[in-house]
Amino acid sequence: MTSKKLETIVEPGQTSFTTERVVDAPCGLVFEAFTRPEYLKRWLVPGNLTMVSCESEVQVGGHYRFLYRDSEGKEVGHHGEYREIDYPERIVRTFVYEPFPDKEAIETFSLQESNGKTTITTISAHKTVEDRDGHFYSGTEAGLTECYEKLDRLLAEVQASQPHKMVG
Repeated sequence: MTSKKLETIVEPGQTSFTTERVVDAPCGLVFEAFTRPEYLKRWLVPGNLTMVSCESEVQVGGHYRFLYRDSEGKEVGHHGEYREIDYPERIVRTFVYEPFPDKEAIETFSLQESNGKTTITTISAHKTVEDRDGHFYSGTEAGLTECYEKLDRLLAEVQASQPHKMVG
């Protein structure tokens, strides 16, 4: 895969969906963008939302929570626990969208670098097909597409401001 288009795989009858996207940055910097609150606040914000709280304790057993507010003041968040951390190539964590606390999923982020570009592959595994469909068809594709465009800008900015710094 070489395009910057978000690729999605949603197979009938399966309880997981997969997304894949390439970014122009080394794996270590992408890992940091997925785990450091100062970076997450800048790119992991879809639509008309504002991230009002970003907690990320990146260690096995550590927790994260992202809280968003819409233009009408309504707040919604998601949280989970880090299950595996393999810097800079893999993160496994639980994902709980707070309005549906009994619909926990397991998210696996795999980062693979080639020629200075990193392919981000995410598998979101749910307990049931219905849970998977509820997650994916709630605007996931459009939201991720927008967020990854923000991630592209953030990664370019960080690399331009730190051209001699080794990330990691």
